[in-house]
Amino acid sequence: MYVNGLAGPAWPREYGGMALTFADQVAYYDELATLSVPPHPGNGPLIAGPTLLKFGTEEQKQRYLPAMLRGDEVWAQGFSESEAGSDLQSLSTTAVRDGDHYVVRGAKLWSSYADLADMMFALVRTGSRNSGRDGISYLLIDLHADGVAVHPVRDMSGHARFCEVVFDDVRVPVANRVGAENGGWPLARTTLGNERAARSLSQASAYRRRLDSLTRLLNRRHALDDPLARDRFAQCVIHVRILYLHAVRAIALHESNSDPGPSASVARLYFSLLEQEFHELAIDLLGPDALIATGPAAVENGRWLTGFLHSRGATIGAGTAEIQRNTIAEQVLGLPRDESVL
Repeated sequence: MYVNGLAGPAWPREYGGMALTFADQVAYYDELATLSVPPHPGNGPLIAGPTLLKFGTEEQKQRYLPAMLRGDEVWAQGFSESEAGSDLQSLSTTAVRDGDHYVVRGAKLWSSYADLADMMFALVRTGSRNSGRDGISYLLIDLHADGVAVHPVRDMSGHARFCEVVFDDVRVPVANRVGAENGGWPLARTTLGNERAARSLSQASAYRRRLDSLTRLLNRRHALDDPLARDRFAQCVIHVRILYLHAVRAIALHESNSDPGPSASVARLYFSLLEQEFHELAIDLLGPDALIATGPAAVENGRWLTGFLHSRGATIGAGTAEIQRNTIAEQVLGLPRDESVL
C-alpha cells in the first residue's frame, strides 16, 4: 500500500500520503471495509502520525512518518496508568532531564499490543509532582531501549491485547520530545481528537462489514425467522447506520478544523454501548453454540464469543462511560456538578 501511495489517505504526499479530500476519504474507508483490507498494525498512522504532522519537527517527520506508513515500525500508545486512566492529568510517570536525554521512570497500562510495538508515544511528567496538565511532556520512546519491560495482560477471553509497560531509568533523547517541555497537554488533546475522528469512520465501516457477516450467518442458521428476533436485529442495524452517519459528521468537523468539543464524548459513549449491544445480540441470536470457544462445534472459531468478552471493556477504555456521561451532563446539557463528588 505504501509503495502504491495508498497507505496514508489524509497525509501530505511528501510524507507518503495521498492528500485526499474529505469526500474521498469517506470513499476510501468504505472501499477498505468492503474489501476487508486489514488496518495498519499498531496506533501509529491513525493517532501518533497526525500529531507529528502538526507539532513535530521536520527531522521527526522525516524519521518517523514514512516508517509508520510502511509498517517498518509499529507504534503503541502510552497514556493511561494504574492511577491515571480517564484522569490523564494525574499521571505520575516521570522524565527527568539529564543533559541531552530524559531519564524515564514509571509504568503505562492498557497499552494495546505494546508487546509487538517498536515505538511508543507517551505522556510523561517533566514538571513538579502537583503540576497537573502544565507539567506534562510528549515523548517518543524506543521500546527496545535498555530498561523497558513489556508485560502482556491477559483478559477473560484468554487473549492479551493489552500490556503494562515499565520504564526503569530509560534514557530518551531530548530530540524525541515533540513540542515544548511541559507543553504536552495540547498535543495529547490533538492525539485523542485524531484517535476519535480518524477511527470513527474506520470503526463505523468495520461494523457495517461485521453486520453483513452476522446477517449472512444468522440467515444460514434461520435465526431471523422469529419476528421478535428480526425486530431486535433491525434496531441494531439502525444503530450501526447512525454510527456511520455520526462518523461522517465527525470527520467533516475535523477537516474544517472545528473542535467537536464535548460532542466527542457523545460519540465515544455511543460507540462503546453499540459495541456491547452488537455482540450481545450476536450471542443471543446464535444460541448456546455461540458460547463454545474452540473445537468443531464453535461458531466461526468462537469469534463472536471473543468479541462479546472483549466488548465488556468497551465502556472502560478510552475514557469510561461514567466520565463521558459526566462531560455530556455538564458541558452539553448544562447540568450542575454534583458537589458530593468534588
